Amino acid sequence: MQDKTLGSPQSLGIGIVWFMIALGCAPDGSRENPFRVENDALKRQLAKQESLLSSLQDGNKVMQQQIDLLNQELRDAKSSMEVTKADAKRLNEQMELQLAETKRMIAAQMAESLKIEEKGAQSDTLPRPMPTVAKVVEDALARNGYHLKVSVKTDQRAVYVTERKISTPATLEMTGSRNQYLVSLEALPDSVTKLGVKAEFERVAQGGRILSVSHEETSEIERRLISEINKALESPQKT
Repeated sequence: MQDKTLGSPQSLGIGIVWFMIALGCAPDGSRENPFRVENDALKRQLAKQESLLSSLQDGNKVMQQQIDLLNQELRDAKSSMEVTKADAKRLNEQMELQLAETKRMIAAQMAESLKIEEKGAQSDTLPRPMPTVAKVVEDALARNGYHLKVSVKTDQRAVYVTERKISTPATLEMTGSRNQYLVSLEALPDSVTKLGVKAEFERVAQGGRILSVSHEETSEIERRLISEINKALESPQKT
């Protein structure tokens, strides 16, 4: 005779479920996936940064047009035979002052924007003048297959934003990764330059699925570029 105290298999299964609920054991599927949360947060941050960079690029285009116009006016003034030397000198001084003011405005705009963009970036202080460091940075990015999306330079600041690149075997990233760099330079006293590197690093799985990466992995990619720039500066052929 069947022991009725055990109940049917269905009743036993229901009992186990209620027992798990009573213990507060929610199924694993109800827990929020931390990788998805981090990935969503990174996507939102990236969208915000790309919007800011787009605004910066638009503003810089206007500033660059002003610089080009001032430079053209300066060339026209220098080549004009009808202007006396005294008048040409005065006009030249005025144009130089306007050009310096325009560059100052660009530098102020860049500095304000980079307060947000440089958060969390890796940085280093290099005992070389900014023009030298800028040339090495441009060479390092080109050598590793990065095309510039934004490039702005003044006497005191420089900013480079690269296009996003999916990596084949290279010196900076492993195959199957996707990355974009924001590199900033600031001229300091005594021919010293502050270098900042911010990476937007991702891994790409089969089918184009984006995998989240840790902050440590992204920091490592930033440090690799800084290391390559340092090595190039130490090489006499590069500087």
